[in-house]
Amino acid sequence: MRIGVVAPGRPIDPIVAARAGAFAAIAYPAIDLVFHPQCFMSEGHFAGSDAVRAAAFLDVANDPSFGAVWFARGGYGSNRILAEVMPKLAPAARNKSYAGYSDVGFLLAALYTRGIGRPVHAPMATDINRAKGDETVARTLGWLLRRDRQGLEPGLAGRPAVAFNLAILQALVGTPWLPDLADHVLMIEEVSEPLYNVDRMLFTIANATQLKGVAGVRLGLVNDIQENEPPWGETLEFMMDRWCRDMGVPYLGRAQIGHAQANMVVPFGIA
Repeated sequence: MRIGVVAPGRPIDPIVAARAGAFAAIAYPAIDLVFHPQCFMSEGHFAGSDAVRAAAFLDVANDPSFGAVWFARGGYGSNRILAEVMPKLAPAARNKSYAGYSDVGFLLAALYTRGIGRPVHAPMATDINRAKGDETVARTLGWLLRRDRQGLEPGLAGRPAVAFNLAILQALVGTPWLPDLADHVLMIEEVSEPLYNVDRMLFTIANATQLKGVAGVRLGLVNDIQENEPPWGETLEFMMDRWCRDMGVPYLGRAQIGHAQANMVVPFGIA
């Protein structure tokens, strides 16, 4: 199976490609991991201009020789190419899985909205650099290659589900890129935010008319929290209970997703 790797936001260091490629060659010899040259380009904040990043994504998505698209890393940028790439996806793009999380939630959402391919919240190539990074990326590679269920988030329970970074989900609200999530379990996670901002984003989610009808909400990891001054004074569980009551949906507890080694696989829809 050929898996193409692209970077729709920020670039990666070539050492990431070397490490991920070496691991895949040993642990998954049936996978041919191909890093698009665009992954290593740099233009300001981004891995090449918007046009370059869009072209790289289309190169891999529209190539029938690739069985999946694996996103190299997060970092702001994937939303800037949506309007360019979505109308240009060819029939071959509909037969692939698309795996990543964080900022590439924009692309996963847009694909799911239009019923293109199989979007999957899953660790990205750059996660090879984490402690036990081989175990982390193995969840993605195992799922893409043979639908290995060992890496799935353990609470999926056979119901339709999606997983998003909270800031990305908030940014999708009010746009045509947010899918219809009626009857879905919505999993959210966040990183590097103060709790007042997490609370503010939860306000948007709880009051978004586009999200009415979700089956429930689960909370993943919220880590690297920035300190509030004065201290915030509410726990995450208290915040989730309050906003889920306002949303009119049950709070279903914690989920094993987030910006950490333990990030698990969540296929959009039913696993």
